[in-house]
Amino acid sequence: MDWAEYLDAGEVLEWEGRPAPRCFTFRNWRHSLFGLLLLLIAVYWQVVGFQMGLVYQHPYFAWVPLPVIFVALYLTLGHLIHARLEWEKVFYAISDRRLLVVRGVWRPRLRAVPLEAVRWFQLKPLGADLATLKIRTAEPVVTLFLSCVEHPRPVVELLEARMRDCCLSEDVES
Repeated sequence: MDWAEYLDAGEVLEWEGRPAPRCFTFRNWRHSLFGLLLLLIAVYWQVVGFQMGLVYQHPYFAWVPLPVIFVALYLTLGHLIHARLEWEKVFYAISDRRLLVVRGVWRPRLRAVPLEAVRWFQLKPLGADLATLKIRTAEPVVTLFLSCVEHPRPVVELLEARMRDCCLSEDVES
């Protein structure tokens, strides 16, 4: 990815990465299980609705569960397709000044936070060399997720160094 359009004058890129494709696509797999259960219930409801519509001569009984079926289809498969399409446009970077996240399916958007605003981060290991980072800033409170980062150690070291430098400079000023 060419970060030149996103970087300020004199800003230097220190790390860049992307999420692992399978991990990013299937990170919400529990939605699929719930969607499958909901789909089974909604299809049963649809069959019963058709029968009720025939018995009571009210055809709208058959169409009531249709929105639930659409939601269940999205939860079962749609979110996986959406995540796979989004993966192609997800990029992470850390410069000497900011943390940058570009993501979006149709129009990629940049979210950037200054590194000196980062107050804490949480590393959630997903495998030997795979993790998700949750990063939170001070006022205004912004939470960024770096999902499914391969080899997260350099990112953690950069964030720890920036937070340490920030804390030391605040102690010196006080």
